[in-house]
Amino acid sequence: MTPVTDQTDAAAGEAPAAVFVLERMRKRRDFLAAARGRVARRAGFVLQARPRGPEEETDPATVRVGFTCSKKVGNAVARNRAKRRLREIARLDLPALAQPGWDYVLIGRRDATAALPFDRLRADLAAALEDLHG
Repeated sequence: MTPVTDQTDAAAGEAPAAVFVLERMRKRRDFLAAARGRVARRAGFVLQARPRGPEEETDPATVRVGFTCSKKVGNAVARNRAKRRLREIARLDLPALAQPGWDYVLIGRRDATAALPFDRLRADLAAALEDLHG
C-alpha cells in the first residue's frame, strides 16, 4: 500500500486535495468483480470500475487499481510497454480523480495504448472517470 497525495496543491502551500491509499489489485477474483461493474471504453484503453461493498475486508479509504493486457495486444514487450503507460497515467491522475472505496481496472488495447500520445491517454482517463462517476 502506498499513501498518495495530490502534490499540485501542496506545492502551492495549500493542503493536499486528495489523500488516500493507492493499492494494486493482484487477485483474479478482484479483476472478475471489476468486470461486472461499470465500463468506460476509450481509444487507448478500457476502464472497468466498481464500488466495493461494506462486506469486503479492505479499508474504504483505499483506491485499488489493476492493469491487464491480453495477448491480442502483442508480444510480451508490447504488453509490458502498454501496461507501463497505463500504470503511469494511473499514478499521475488517479489521486486527483478517483473516488475512495472503488476498484479500477485499466485494460490495454491493441495498437492503441502504446501508440497514442501520452497526453491523449491522460485526457481519456479523466473523461472515462468523469463518465463513470458523473
